[in-house]
Amino acid sequence: MRKSIIFAILAAALAAAPLMAQQASAIKLQDNAPDRYVVVPGDTLWSIAAKFLKDPWRWPEMWKINRDDMKNPHRIYPGDVIVLHRSEPEPELKMGDTVTLSPRVRSEDTSKQAIPSIPPRAIEPFLTRPLVIEPDGLKNAPRIIAAQADRVYLGSGDVAYVSGIGDAKVDSLWQIYRQGKPLVDPEGKKTLGYEAIFLGDSKVIKTGEPATIQIFGAQVEIGKGDRLVAAGPLTLVSYAPHAPAASMQGRVIATRDGLRETGPQNVVTLNQGKSDGLEPGHVLALLRLGRSNQEKTPSGKWFGADKIESTKLPDERYGLVFVFRVFDRVSYALVMSATRPVQIGDVVTTP
Repeated sequence: MRKSIIFAILAAALAAAPLMAQQASAIKLQDNAPDRYVVVPGDTLWSIAAKFLKDPWRWPEMWKINRDDMKNPHRIYPGDVIVLHRSEPEPELKMGDTVTLSPRVRSEDTSKQAIPSIPPRAIEPFLTRPLVIEPDGLKNAPRIIAAQADRVYLGSGDVAYVSGIGDAKVDSLWQIYRQGKPLVDPEGKKTLGYEAIFLGDSKVIKTGEPATIQIFGAQVEIGKGDRLVAAGPLTLVSYAPHAPAASMQGRVIATRDGLRETGPQNVVTLNQGKSDGLEPGHVLALLRLGRSNQEKTPSGKWFGADKIESTKLPDERYGLVFVFRVFDRVSYALVMSATRPVQIGDVVTTP
């Protein structure tokens, strides 16, 4: 039944206009691309695409996916077989017969789950906890106004009183935040938003105004004035990796824990968001802008000063990022590959 649905979706996509404009270059297969591949637990759409393609973001072209089918265009499960058709003018990927995995593999719960786009463990904290907030975004959020026993700092197990939590139910879960550093556009110098620092979790133990909460999972000390945000469900990214349809350029403006440099399987913040046309699943190339190189050139005169000639070195493309969470003016992206450290200020652009 699942296979018939997949083939129906693919057939509809073939009849529709393709998602992406015709690429100037042909799709490049990996030198050792397999003719067929059996999906196993732990795979991701990205890792499978990389087995077949030198440019994994061109995965939708290989499947002939239409833009309307980009999110969940097909569900791929462990045991599914992906077959490479080396057809002309462009190769294609299609589903083959599903195989039965070994008992050891089938015993894992993941064998019944569709594979994600990118590794969940690397991004889960950024899906459930860290937020990007607009200026004054926490201004009207529920606020800790006092602690039981008049304590100054709070941690796991402590009880606090919260104003503005409304009609929240007993045992409802709330995350505790405080406003962090501003996210500044390196080009326009405008503040795009703020990082919200996650402090810990809490649950309502008594309703009212103020309500009473108990703190658990505290990451740092919590105090009066810290804000609460209702805990939401975890939603994993399920978009197929794809390049933006239009030309796009932005900058890396922050890394996890405020480090100056980072690398593969780490998250970076970009100065592009929904308002710029960015969406989950977009793949962007990382560029290091060429620096200005100055050289002294003899003037040719006995007492003449040497000339200083300035030459801009070439921009260097060195990696890829996968956008997985998008806010209005900023977004989170996972570094998928990089041949050099990713630095704040580096450029991201349509690959």
